[in-house]
Formats: sequence, structure tokens, C-alpha cells
Amino acid sequence: MTILLSTLNARYTHASLGLRYLQANMGDLQDVTQLQEFVIGARTTDMAEKLLQNKPRIIGFGVYIWNVEETTKLVALLKRVAPEVVIVLGGPEVSYESSEQSIVQLADYLVTGWGDVTFPQLCKQILHGPKPLMKIHAGVQPPLAELNMPYDLYTEDDIKNRTLYVEASRGCPFKCEFCLSALDKTAWPFDLDKFLSELESLHARGARLFKFVDRTFNLNIKSSLKIMQFFLDKLEAYPEDPVYAHFEVVPDHLPDALKEGIKKFPAGTLQFEIGIQSFNPDVQTLVSRKQNNEKAAENIRWLCENSHAHLHVDLIAGLPGEDIASFAQGFDRLLELKPHEIQFGILKRLRGTPIIRHTETYGLVFDPHPPYTILATDRIDFNAMQQLVRFARYWDLIANSGRFAHTLPLILHASASDSPFANFMRLSNWLYATTDATNRIALERLAVLVAQWLVTEGMDEEEASDVLRSDYAGQANTKLKAQAARKTEKALLQRQAQHMAVS
Repeated sequence: MTILLSTLNARYTHASLGLRYLQANMGDLQDVTQLQEFVIGARTTDMAEKLLQNKPRIIGFGVYIWNVEETTKLVALLKRVAPEVVIVLGGPEVSYESSEQSIVQLADYLVTGWGDVTFPQLCKQILHGPKPLMKIHAGVQPPLAELNMPYDLYTEDDIKNRTLYVEASRGCPFKCEFCLSALDKTAWPFDLDKFLSELESLHARGARLFKFVDRTFNLNIKSSLKIMQFFLDKLEAYPEDPVYAHFEVVPDHLPDALKEGIKKFPAGTLQFEIGIQSFNPDVQTLVSRKQNNEKAAENIRWLCENSHAHLHVDLIAGLPGEDIASFAQGFDRLLELKPHEIQFGILKRLRGTPIIRHTETYGLVFDPHPPYTILATDRIDFNAMQQLVRFARYWDLIANSGRFAHTLPLILHASASDSPFANFMRLSNWLYATTDATNRIALERLAVLVAQWLVTEGMDEEEASDVLRSDYAGQANTKLKAQAARKTEKALLQRQAQHMAVS
């Protein structure tokens, strides 16, 4: 083994698609290239020891917003104990504003942007000469037809235990300034028949959980329908061993042909991630987001009422030009549509994104450390932003967890004179004042605290306890019931393992 590809994933169940693309396109270096993934939180010395045990000459690291700090420590350690090993960096976190980053200063080389072609070329020069003169190499973007697909590099262990990331296209035609895809000029599709052939092979090997990373799955409806038909065919052929597919969709583009396909999916087999981000037209214009809000709301309502798809809908707090009142109005509007989950995110300044152009005009203050979260704007001060951060955390614990199904409506309507957002914000502020914590709160304690808050809001103590008990009663064998109802990724991974064991 001469070349080692590595990254620190956020969770073990995540499998790096980017590294597998590099490995698939190493050409005549593929036989001397291996992949070794870690999970954030691992000891730096342990990772370094494992990376060095086969004496690689080159280590390439995929660097992302969630792992840059730990990867920096790892690279620093490697350069101390094994300075002869050449370190090459790549990934979105180091592709922009590179010169100011300490990890780039520590490394030997950097490939910015697409690495599928440029990384193998760089490795050949490092190994066989002439030695590269430049430290930073801009990645060449080849036609997608020239790339080898990486899906046969998912191992049997990956299929048994991990989410399989796939992509039918790269890029995005939209210009939302908070997203790195704003820098793309368009979306580029892979050859669809070839891609579906790869999915067929994965399915034959036992894969049942597919997560698409395409930014705009429903941009090309003909392609979307063909991909959905692939999964519908599998569901019909293997009803006792169903597949599960996750797509990111554009909220205001759901023609009738796509609706008809969506309606055919049974419960627990389809999830849509839908980015609303903001319902404020002025804010949308500021961040170059084009969205028909009425059509988007109509489509979300249709999906909730006419399909079995699980809906995960995103909002972002802290966008330039948006105050708390505007965000609250958008939150309440989305809540009325009744998606299964509202992902309440806080704006982050991803390196390279155009959002930074609003910094001075709208008083944007970002944390200088990853993940570069917004701390304040000219309309939301630091204290208020921290309240929003806590709201988001408690919302995950109470609403998105599904554990308080009977209690949540009482929380949201605790005071008839206040909006659901205002009611939950009062609970959030009360929880923080009472516990001084937003994590490591045991479920039993959280339930007691919620009941106490409902009593402070004027609810009868016995009635509050009865409602909480009804939620608990519905959670006998909580994990099993939640898995059966929502077909979570963990459940699908377990079933994949069972399938592999008998196949």
C-alpha cells in the first residue's frame, strides 16, 4: 500500500462517497491505494498509529466543516512523527480561503474543488516525478461520462451497517448564497442507464438504504420518474424486503406525473428533504433564492395529505434581513402544513459562499471557529440568537423525536393569545433557566420538566401528567415502535445485515 485515502466521518454509519470516487479513479495507482475512515471523536494518536501501520507514502485527507479541527490535529501529529509521509488535502472546507488555514500550512499539497482527475495526477508526480512545484492545485472538472462510478467499492460491511450515498447528478442550477452549490453554474447528470445499473448491482448485493446527495432530485422530471420507478419495481418484486430512498427535492416543482409516482410508495420507504429556509420574499431575494412560496406550501400540504413520504423540511434562522418576528411567522406557517419534521437550522458561513457579501450591510457576526455559526445580525442580537439556538435543540428533543406526540399540541397552544412559535419559545427559555443545559437531559427528566411547565401555564397537574403518561404508554418498546413507524436508517441497516446473512 502506497497511497491511503482517509477522512473523519461525523458518524460510523456515514460512508464517504468522495473518497470512494477518488479510489475508483486512481487508474494504474488503484492497486496501491487503500481507504481508511474514522469517526470524529477518536483519539488522534490512535488514528495516526492506524494510518502509519502500513507505511504509506501519501495520505490524502477529505476535509469538511465537521472534521477540520480534528483533522488539523491529526495532520500536525503526523508531520511530527512521520514527516516523510506526504499529506495531500482536499474537500470543500479547504477549497476556499485556503491560505489562511493552519491545516493547509501543515500539509504538503492541496487539491481544490473536484479531485477525481487531479488527485491521481498529483500522486503520480509525487511518486515518479517531476516533483510538483506548486502546493495548491486547482481540480480539473471532467465530463461525468469520463469518471468511473465508485459503487462497487462499497464493501459488504458498508452494505450491512452503513448508509449508502449515491448521486444521479452533480451541481445545482440555483444560486442560494448560503450554500456552496451557489458556485455551480448548472447541474450535470450522470448517464442514467449506467447509474441505474450500479444501483441494480448494489441491490443484488443486499443494499436496501439509498441516500441521494443530489441537490435537485426533481429538477429533471423524466429522470426523477425513471429513478423512482426503479425503486417501485424493487418494492413490487421484494415486498417483504423493501428498499428505502432519501431524496432532496425542490419544494415548488412537483408536477402531476411526479405526484402519481410518489403516491405509489408505501409507508416507510420514501423520505424527502425539502429546503424552505425562509418564507420571507425579501430575504429570499437578498440571498438569491428563487422560490414560489405559495406553490411550495401547496406541495408540502399535498405530500402530507396524499402520500406516505416522510417529510423533513428545513428552515434557517439568522439569514440577512430576517428578524425573529419574520422567522417566527415562517415557522408557524410551516407548522400549519404539518410536515413530519421541521429541521430548525442556524445559518453557517461555509467558506467560499457568497453570503459573506452581506456582512457589513446586515451586521453579520459569525463564530470564527467551525462550523462558523451566525452569532448576531443587525436584527437579532447575540442573546436572542442564543435563544434561537436553544429553541432548535429543544425542538429536536421534543418535537422531532416523536416522543411527545400527544403533549406537543398542548405546548404549541399553551396560550391562545400567543403563536405556536412564541409558546414553544417560552418553554425553551424556561427549560434552559431550570436546567442550564440543552443536552444530556434524560428522557424521563425531560418529560417531568415539560409537565411542570404545562402546570405553570395553567394546566391541571393531573391532566398534564395523564398526557405525558399517554405518550409514555405509546412508547412501550420505544425504539422498536419508532423504527417500525418511521423506518429509520438504523432499522434499515439492521434489515440489510439480516438480508446479507442469509443471502
